[in-house]
Amino acid sequence: MLYAILCYDDEAAVGAWTKDEDDACMARLAAVQQNLARQGKLGPVARLLPTTAATTLRKSKEDLVIDGPFAETKEQLLGFYIVDVASLDEVLAIARDLARANPSNGSYEIRPVGVFNPVTAETVEPA
Repeated sequence: MLYAILCYDDEAAVGAWTKDEDDACMARLAAVQQNLARQGKLGPVARLLPTTAATTLRKSKEDLVIDGPFAETKEQLLGFYIVDVASLDEVLAIARDLARANPSNGSYEIRPVGVFNPVTAETVEPA
């Protein structure tokens, strides 16, 4: 079953890391990712740019496009993993590995993926 592991944290705190601190955290996370890749369980992984680079489309009678996410929370979505595992227990173990690799106080939201339809340049028919 596919699960999304959504990585939340205080963007200001993570953004304040030195390059060395960030590189060290990324190296620890890469070790977890490499282990998952060897097992054939790792799907797409993304680290999102800061919310200052975000644009939001708010749906209403007339769609409104605004700068920023304007989420009213102290934690922001900083990235995600897609993993292919047999159970919730297995994805929880992966999230615990990620948490140990990351020194911050963020959280990992785990959600089953209902539909996954990867589209690549090779799978799109020419217009």
